[in-house]
Amino acid sequence: MDKMVPYPSGAIVPERDVEKTPILETHHLGIDFGGLTAVDEFSITVGRTEISGLIGPNGAGKTTVFNLLTNVYQPTRGTIMLDGKQTAGKTTAQVNRMGIARTFQNIRLFSNMSVLDNVKVGLHNSIKEGFFASITHSLGYGKAEKKANERALQLLDFFSMADMANAEAGSLPYGAQRRLEIVRALATNPGIILLDEPAAGMNPSETAELMENIRRIRDTFNIAVMLIEHDMSLVMNICEGICVLDHGKIIAKGTPDEIKSNPAVIEAYLGKKKEADGNA
Repeated sequence: MDKMVPYPSGAIVPERDVEKTPILETHHLGIDFGGLTAVDEFSITVGRTEISGLIGPNGAGKTTVFNLLTNVYQPTRGTIMLDGKQTAGKTTAQVNRMGIARTFQNIRLFSNMSVLDNVKVGLHNSIKEGFFASITHSLGYGKAEKKANERALQLLDFFSMADMANAEAGSLPYGAQRRLEIVRALATNPGIILLDEPAAGMNPSETAELMENIRRIRDTFNIAVMLIEHDMSLVMNICEGICVLDHGKIIAKGTPDEIKSNPAVIEAYLGKKKEADGNA
């Protein structure tokens, strides 16, 4: 891991990214649902090849943040900058084309489609042939389809899944379905990929493999990765910068070592220490 160094703004990023425009910045981001503030004053900076973590107790607002970053929800206030451009007013599909992709806490594959076709769905950003060409099966469409097949197989091979290409996605073991969801997100050619609890339901060996795959994604595709995760061993071993959320607000930002020893973080996860036996 590179050491984390400050931008002029005070945000910290990996040293290798400090001369580059951040892939993601948010400023005073917030959203209200009715009279309830779900996220407030959420300001972060993610370097172009940073592996960052978003952690916090259950109900802290982490998935809501991911929904804001991908414009599933439109923020009540604040700004989101993706690769230096504002995402305000964009649809989820438009924001995806701008360079942000995600996976979900609950797996969302097309279960009855093949593994290969699931990945090809993610390649829609790079296929230029339109609806008419697909109906008439023009020469251009045939070339695009061949290119899509080749690219999808390359991505599957990266995760040692090429031999599963023709299997139904819903028939795969749980860990393989998780990997397939990441492959499909990568197929959209993002600058940053958001992983929502990627290790959920995985055994220790699958989690170790996931950690290695996340590093390989960053190094091979030269992109940033941001993950929500409850497995603190995974977070502390792989993330370079970590943001801690509690009740919709950031209570700490820093390196893994700084976060581990932060009293506010310890309190958020464990509750206030009892001052004496018998006191709640």
